[in-house]
Amino acid sequence: MPRSTYYRLRDEGDPVEEADPIDGAVREEFERSSRRYGARRIKRALERRGIVASRRRIRRSMRSQGLRSRYQRKSFRPHPTKPNEAPTPNVLGREFDGHAPHTHVCSDLTYVRAGKAWCYVCLLIDLYNREIVGHAASERKDAALVMAAFATVAFPLYDIKVFHTDRGSEFDNQRIDEMLEVFGIERSLSKKGCPFDNAVDESTNKSLKAEMVWGEEFGDLGELQVRLNDYVWWYNNERLHSTLNYMSPVEFRLAGLSL
Repeated sequence: MPRSTYYRLRDEGDPVEEADPIDGAVREEFERSSRRYGARRIKRALERRGIVASRRRIRRSMRSQGLRSRYQRKSFRPHPTKPNEAPTPNVLGREFDGHAPHTHVCSDLTYVRAGKAWCYVCLLIDLYNREIVGHAASERKDAALVMAAFATVAFPLYDIKVFHTDRGSEFDNQRIDEMLEVFGIERSLSKKGCPFDNAVDESTNKSLKAEMVWGEEFGDLGELQVRLNDYVWWYNNERLHSTLNYMSPVEFRLAGLSL
């Protein structure tokens, strides 16, 4: 290197990196999602505002601003199990798409720490548009929790044709059987130890954990219920869902689209 070049570079110092013009918009969408969105969903949100940017550029902008999504990539290692020979069949058969609104609902439980106790959350998912149509939280993992979730459903339960869950005792019991019989709902159960049979609800529970639970603290069950209500509203009305071509479940339903 010529001596003159060395001294010129030394005197100039390190170049100052200029801010990206999209930094402000990236931060706005990140904060608007309650710091939940990653680059993929921020890209879609920016496109709705007429701002076109690659995911690489958005990731670079987030990194420069210290913005880090709470969402993490799902990793699951399946464990082989023997076929389930219980009499109740898997009516759904992993056919998650192509259903009419409100006709096929799936559910599962997940656990959340609130105060000094473990609490449980039950979500009811409409397979038509992945909307959370019912939800409840309780300190007990039982049929009463599932019934409480059904009590929040805004449409007539007679619309439901198939209710799909795993084989947990909170779902497979006499009390739930009686409710399903009253409303003419057919039961569908996953095979034992096979989460792929209820993949939609498993995925929704993972989103709930990543976007609402991880890194947060809940003082008690009451606080968990309030935060859950807020999350469900946001999930249904604003969250961009990849399966729905990055539309929210309510937006998808109002547009009259189908999977």
